Amino acid sequence: MNSRYGCETCFSADKPLEGFIADLPLETSHHRVASQEIKCGFGLQGVCCRLCANGPCRITPDSPKGICGANADTIVTRNFLRAVASGSGCYIHVVENTALNLKNTAIARGAIKGPGALDRLCRLFGIAEPDMYKKAIMVADTVLADLYKPDYEKMELVKKMAYPQRYKKWSELGILPGGAKSEIVKGIVKCSTNLNSDPVDMLLDCLKLGISTGIYGLTLTNLLNDVLLGEPEIRTAPVGLRVINPDYINIMITGHQHSMFVDLQERLISPEAVAIAKAAGAKGFKLVGCTCVGQDLQLRGAHYTEIFDGHAGNNYTSEAILATGAIDAVISEFNCTLPGIETVCEELKIKQICIDSVAKKSNAEMKPFVFADREKSSREIIEAIVESYKSRRGNVPIKLLPEHGNDETLTGISEVSLKKFLGGNWQPLVDLIASGQIKGVVGVVGCSSLVSGGHDMLTVALTRELIARDILVLTAGCSSGGIENCGLMTPAAADLAGPNLKAVCKQLGIPPVLNFGPCLAIGRLEIVATELAEALGIDIPELPLALSAAQWLEEQALADGAFGLALGLPLHLGIPPYITGSKIALKVLTEDMEILTGGKVIVNNDAVDTANILEGIIIDRRQSLGLAASA
Repeated sequence: MNSRYGCETCFSADKPLEGFIADLPLETSHHRVASQEIKCGFGLQGVCCRLCANGPCRITPDSPKGICGANADTIVTRNFLRAVASGSGCYIHVVENTALNLKNTAIARGAIKGPGALDRLCRLFGIAEPDMYKKAIMVADTVLADLYKPDYEKMELVKKMAYPQRYKKWSELGILPGGAKSEIVKGIVKCSTNLNSDPVDMLLDCLKLGISTGIYGLTLTNLLNDVLLGEPEIRTAPVGLRVINPDYINIMITGHQHSMFVDLQERLISPEAVAIAKAAGAKGFKLVGCTCVGQDLQLRGAHYTEIFDGHAGNNYTSEAILATGAIDAVISEFNCTLPGIETVCEELKIKQICIDSVAKKSNAEMKPFVFADREKSSREIIEAIVESYKSRRGNVPIKLLPEHGNDETLTGISEVSLKKFLGGNWQPLVDLIASGQIKGVVGVVGCSSLVSGGHDMLTVALTRELIARDILVLTAGCSSGGIENCGLMTPAAADLAGPNLKAVCKQLGIPPVLNFGPCLAIGRLEIVATELAEALGIDIPELPLALSAAQWLEEQALADGAFGLALGLPLHLGIPPYITGSKIALKVLTEDMEILTGGKVIVNNDAVDTANILEGIIIDRRQSLGLAASA
């Protein structure tokens, strides 16, 4: 911990950021960690139930049942299912809005920046239509129709999107999902008062929600965004607080719903908007990336060089970004928008605007995104931001950190751009893995948190350990923001890799950590895994591949994790998801799951221990495939 502002701040893997926050004259989430160090033991185990007026009931050795008779296994798995359903709901909200935005754009005959991505979806869905806009409408309608099915009607696209061997396994287990929105409702109903008390049944429902989350909320959101926003292109880009240019009117964006920004992005670089900015004393407007929507803009940054300055940082970097004083407005549309930014914005007179009510902050102006009113809304938002700029610049201190981050982070990586980089197929990667030059692959994905040692501490330490063992790391989510700001995604980071991986990276001019972008891009990693398994003629659980959500944070991460388990992947977590109070939940998730799907949960808060475990799994799978342990 570091002491300042009357209390301590937590450690960060990003040392320049740690020092910057420690010296701030205002409070952030990093300061509040110390005051919240004492945790509720019942909450940590998941054995507190507050579903009815008889409670809250807490399970102890002397009181093994709640008043209604629910035991620890029932209470824990009820709480867990409720959390997974909530997380799934968040992702389904995102894919629903994205599909609607694609449909409305096509109806209005607006810009379709990824025609190749549209054709790819049409091939997957079996749509044959020559007109681009009609194709886009049909694709969007197909997705929406599946989302709106009742729970007793199976989602049609699961069979078209899923790897056949996985689909067969899911069918055998009876976990093929019905309509995604209905499955969320059913999950919430099932874990309500005096209903389901079968922990195994509820855990199977978590897998079902994981499948609909993964196929729709993750994979299809990415592919729909590729159609609307343009496909990722590999390039190097600046990251960190250095991307903030005080000569511009700067807008920090937070959330996950990039398609909501399309009209505003275009208008901010129009001659009219630039003239307004110059009249106010600025050179123009810039979007500063933060959280997953910033990662998505970075991923597609080749298409937005005029408006996008770069990705500054992840969720727990957002307060520091604002504290520079050079941000004039925050536009939010989804989660990872910390309540703590409100006090920073108040202190520094930063305008807050929310365009989706699910992300409404208490002191923000609500300007809901309505497609039909997008032009009017964009004009009003621009006017409000300019007024904010004029009223605050010169009246608030600006404290920049130009040395933070780096200028050479490799980005724009997707399942398509990476395969194109490799020559149009996965064979070069397969050959590198088969020869042992790349021992295996670990996806370090998901959130950033302030536990497990501090901000990004376990995530970055584990990544360093893995690449030093010749294990290629793929990232997606807020974890990417911390890893890139620590320099592990630059080509120079090859020097930190083991000798075999280092040689590969030097030859190809790439880093040992490849950034797939936002947490939604976990769906892209699933596509990579599926296509690698297909190329080898094996099932996904046979691949020398594992997942780590080392510093998972939100309920969405639990839904992500359920998808990973359904795919049959080992899933590492730095801390357990409040299930340790149930022997059944622990056994199913850490042992029996391997028999059911091939996946399992691994909980470990130490980077070296975790790397040993994941490397051991990779070596075992290599041996099962008849491959040498390493080159």
